Amino acid sequence: MSPFNTKLYQSAQLRQEMRINPRLYQAMELLYMPLQDLELHLQEQLTENPALELVEADDQKEVELKEDSKDEPASDEVDWEEILLEGFDVGGRRAEYEQKEYFEPTPVESRNLHDHLHEQLSMLSLSEREVRLCEEIIGNIDDYGTLTCTLDDVVKGVNDWLEEVRPVAEKNAQELDDEEREAELQEIEILFRPYEVPEAEAMLTVIQAMDPPGVGARDVRESILIQLRQKKLDGTVPYAIVDEHFDALINRRMNDIARALGLSPKEVQDAADEISQLDPKPGLQYSAEPEQYVVPDLFVEKIDDEYHVFVNDTSLPRLRISKAYREVAKERSKFTGENRDFIASKLNSANWMIQAIEQRRQTMLKVMNFIVDRQRDFFEKGVQYLKPLTLREVADHIEMHESTVSRVTNQKYVQTPRGVFSLKYFFSSGLSTTSGEDISARGVRDKIKSLVSDEDVHKPLTDQAIVKLLKADGVNIARRTVAKYRDQLGILPARMRKRV
Repeated sequence: MSPFNTKLYQSAQLRQEMRINPRLYQAMELLYMPLQDLELHLQEQLTENPALELVEADDQKEVELKEDSKDEPASDEVDWEEILLEGFDVGGRRAEYEQKEYFEPTPVESRNLHDHLHEQLSMLSLSEREVRLCEEIIGNIDDYGTLTCTLDDVVKGVNDWLEEVRPVAEKNAQELDDEEREAELQEIEILFRPYEVPEAEAMLTVIQAMDPPGVGARDVRESILIQLRQKKLDGTVPYAIVDEHFDALINRRMNDIARALGLSPKEVQDAADEISQLDPKPGLQYSAEPEQYVVPDLFVEKIDDEYHVFVNDTSLPRLRISKAYREVAKERSKFTGENRDFIASKLNSANWMIQAIEQRRQTMLKVMNFIVDRQRDFFEKGVQYLKPLTLREVADHIEMHESTVSRVTNQKYVQTPRGVFSLKYFFSSGLSTTSGEDISARGVRDKIKSLVSDEDVHKPLTDQAIVKLLKADGVNIARRTVAKYRDQLGILPARMRKRV
């Protein structure tokens, strides 16, 4: 007999567990949404829930928000009948409401690099066979304008295509009469003859003569050489440096180049400056990525030497319970069963939505007010006075969970007297100073950037020299940390910044 009992049993078990109310999920989503997403969401709610309506600008009657009652039911259901009969309104404290008509965003087709090259190709006097090869080459050019494969691969690709379509062309030719068939088959023999690499090289030269200068190159060096030739600079010092000493150039070995070409280091430096004006990624001029516009969710204004925070909710629909549904509440006894449940459901949902919007607004104000108080020196003096700040500190101050603060700051922007910033901008780790106060890592990076911009270009500051200058300024920092911050700022090492 098996020692294992495979029978099924039922048993009762008592345990505690936490389950998030579905409405709490929705509240967290509202908190997470940036301004534009919230506008779309509220428009959808107005369409889906007939219990919601807009507060019109010309409404003279102000309906006040009912305060929470101590004897309100403990469940998430509210006494909507009493609320409706007494009135309900929330969603912004504006003297006037500016209602804006909403237009669905319409994607606009933009021209990219491939479109630009095909347009130029259509204006050239090329045979059909040559056009096919050019199209194959253009199809292998990336957004930077660089040819991403070898010419052998280009030839193989276009020949494979010819093998696929040739049987169809020959079949169509067989359906013609004898004289036309013979002429068509001869034409097919010419058009479908396999391509060879020399033909691809000739067509690549055609494409490399197109706009933008440098397109169709196989690497950065070739792109710069093409641009120099189009500027009629072949045979000059810059051309010789790129053609013969490109590795030494990118490693800033100016003295080595000077010795090899019999020039002074100053002449090499001048030539390198001229080369630096060329575009190593010419295709990005025709990048298809749309511009991103930022709409601030908050405003910080200085009034009478004090900073005040305002929520940018003018464009948001101000919501209230529909007048029609308030009338329904007065005659609630006429409704029973499913009708009553439907009305209760829509009114509870509308009530909750209005409260959630106000809660979102108040939470954003709490977070931004704390940031303004903590970072006042930044608003007064600049980024070098930015103090270290963490989500935990804000959460402890406003007595909310850290994840709530994270949602509030996600994809949110604030317009301040110093410009528009992401709320995440004000959060960073800190470094200690000799005065005992901490300084933001972002402020330290700005100090490094300032030191490098003011350095002697003939004797650029090494990472160790920057460490000494920062320590003299009271900032305790390691050399490897300086190197990390310098890389984040896109600043080259000292040996590559040196000019002769």
